[in-house]
Amino acid sequence: MSKTVILVIDGFGIGAMPDAGALRPGDIAADTCGHVLDHCRASLGRPLRLPALGQLGLGLVHPHPDLARSTRLPVTAGRAALGYPGADTYAGHQTMMGADFSRVTVARLADHLPEVISALSAAGHRAEPLDGRPLLLVDGAVLVHDNLEADPGINWNASGRLDDLPFDRILAIARTVRTVAPVARVIAVGGHADGPLSVYVRDGDGGTVGLDTPASGFYRNGGLEVQHLGADIDHTRQLPALAARAGIPVTLVGKAADILACDAAVRRPAVGTAEVLAHTLEAVRAPGDGLIVTNVQETDLAGHQQDTDRYGRILEQTDAGLSALLGLLSGAGDRLTVTGDHGNDPTIGHAYHTREYVPVLTYSPDGAGPELRPDAGTLAEVGADAWLRMRGGQVVSG
Repeated sequence: MSKTVILVIDGFGIGAMPDAGALRPGDIAADTCGHVLDHCRASLGRPLRLPALGQLGLGLVHPHPDLARSTRLPVTAGRAALGYPGADTYAGHQTMMGADFSRVTVARLADHLPEVISALSAAGHRAEPLDGRPLLLVDGAVLVHDNLEADPGINWNASGRLDDLPFDRILAIARTVRTVAPVARVIAVGGHADGPLSVYVRDGDGGTVGLDTPASGFYRNGGLEVQHLGADIDHTRQLPALAARAGIPVTLVGKAADILACDAAVRRPAVGTAEVLAHTLEAVRAPGDGLIVTNVQETDLAGHQQDTDRYGRILEQTDAGLSALLGLLSGAGDRLTVTGDHGNDPTIGHAYHTREYVPVLTYSPDGAGPELRPDAGTLAEVGADAWLRMRGGQVVSG
């Protein structure tokens, strides 16, 4: 029995990439990990308790007084550049699993309003700019708008209140927008807001206009439903599909279940960290081989909310889950990789993702180490290394 686990701590960066300040000059100082550690030490009067991340070598790639600077575990520790423009969860995960997102199209909705309105009208919807601004009110209930949580022009959203209409109607609108959208992702979002969505519309960077989703209450009020409609990708060449074709059971947990494609996968969508970790541990305990890809989303949500204390609490909760995983992954061929998809520094002064390097911490019980690896140029190396290991470990015959 061999298990390969890739656990993505969403929004967990370890320092700005050289081009991080191109859009927002202040982002060149971004350091999600370091700033959370510093803040929580001052706030709690103690360091964050992250023994598992210490054992996995986080302190080797992000030297900090509150992180262990050595480990005796057989780990390889390094960091990776993102390998795609901007800082985006969907692009990060698709890149990690083997897609080439280095040339995603960046476009504001304002520059494509006529074709989006035409597509929606042809599908039987009523679409018009909201109050003369470059976002659309569709069927009097759904906003089609620039995504303000990623870098400008990376994604568009179709957002609606579930009190007004069911999620499948929001999703149908998003699918129509996807047919003409040149951007990497159109995201259908349904939730329970604190008031009319029009109240939470604001200007973003780069001439974008959209819904301030964190301010709306969608993330706080429960019942959130999300589906990510990505650009055309050959998913058959990505890690989950490769593993499934080789007869390896695939389990996608948390946000990974929403954004990764694999028809054969068992999906365990969840937002709460406790539930995400419970599903991950359950999949590892299952008999037989397995590939488990997990996303811990609440760190990213804390970053968007600029709630550094919450970010620290979720990190400690995640670390406890990692300790349990390390106790289960003890066989030859087992492998655990902990990484991120971008940064989301809650201290940086805005609610956007930050363009940062991410850690790549890999534990193999039968491996050598500890070893410090050179920087990877792209997150694609995470999936490629996992696939090579699965083949080399004879999880895949031949």
